[in-house]
Amino acid sequence: MTDQQSIISIKNVSKRFGGVVTAVDDVSLEIPEGEFFALLGPSGCGKTTLLRMLAGFEIPSDGTITIDGEDMAGVDPNRRPVNMVFQSYAVFPHMKVSDNVAYGLKVTGVAKAEIAERVEEALGLVQLDGFGNRDPDQLSGGQRQRVALARALVKRPRVLLLDEPLSALDAKLREAMQLELVRLQQTVGITFIIVTHDQDEALSMADRVAVMEVGKVRQVAPPAELYEYPSSRFVADFIGKMNLFEAQVIASRDGVLEVEISGLGRFDLPHKGEASGDIGVAIRPEKLRLSVERPAQPCICFPAVLDNVAYHGSESHMYFTTESGTQLTATVQNDSRAKARVEAGERMWASWVPGDTLILAE
Repeated sequence: MTDQQSIISIKNVSKRFGGVVTAVDDVSLEIPEGEFFALLGPSGCGKTTLLRMLAGFEIPSDGTITIDGEDMAGVDPNRRPVNMVFQSYAVFPHMKVSDNVAYGLKVTGVAKAEIAERVEEALGLVQLDGFGNRDPDQLSGGQRQRVALARALVKRPRVLLLDEPLSALDAKLREAMQLELVRLQQTVGITFIIVTHDQDEALSMADRVAVMEVGKVRQVAPPAELYEYPSSRFVADFIGKMNLFEAQVIASRDGVLEVEISGLGRFDLPHKGEASGDIGVAIRPEKLRLSVERPAQPCICFPAVLDNVAYHGSESHMYFTTESGTQLTATVQNDSRAKARVEAGERMWASWVPGDTLILAE
């Protein structure tokens, strides 16, 4: 998808507040037309400020933003080919659903007949056919969010900006709305840019994700690549759960690194790139294996004591400590009712396949 023509080009954009706080720091991004793109990161990383600069609510301190081939410098928010859906929905409580959706068209002078047609079309897109005469207080949280989406889509923007649009919903409804947003984006075919701090939300919806930290973009990649091949300790730790170790490269030869992993010992790890000195070594909890007997196949293995088991329905999280005192987590699928239970305090062997190891130079 990244070989398509960019509808949004962000070049060396920074935003400083009061000349002291740098909220966005030299960010450059190219976003193709028709992509579902996510800005992901912890609170205060600059993702919402970047979205607000796209919308025109904030002005960049440095750099340029181009949307649909036009430099946005000096272009007011209401003249930009974008529309924004806010975290709070901002649905007008005193207006019927149809009037909420029609509001933006009315203030720009669109003819009544066209307004009625476009409102009906927008409500159909968000699966609210027949809801036009209802008051907002007659709707559920998910339905009010759909009204906000319809109001944004009715103006037929080239880009839809979504600022934490699902954070006010409960977990089950949030998951349903994630699927709904993906369906909607595929139906209308326009570019969606969502801001979220929820990694699962970003991974499940977006074609590509930009992970931000302290105003900088640390990595941009499709969800599977972010998860399986994070470029730094920060991205590895932020995307999903991760067991991280400090390590030192002892030798490098023919695609193999000999490393000393802190608290575990020396191991040979496959690695195609360059690495030297101090590095990070990581393994996902679902790649870790626990067994009573020492594994026979070639692997990285070490004795450990099980500290606790947390049951999560379809899976269990098993917390254990190595002989050196390193604390780790393994995720085990509860795929059988007859599976033998293990108890805290049991001595076990922890292991993983060398090829599942992540080498993190940053």
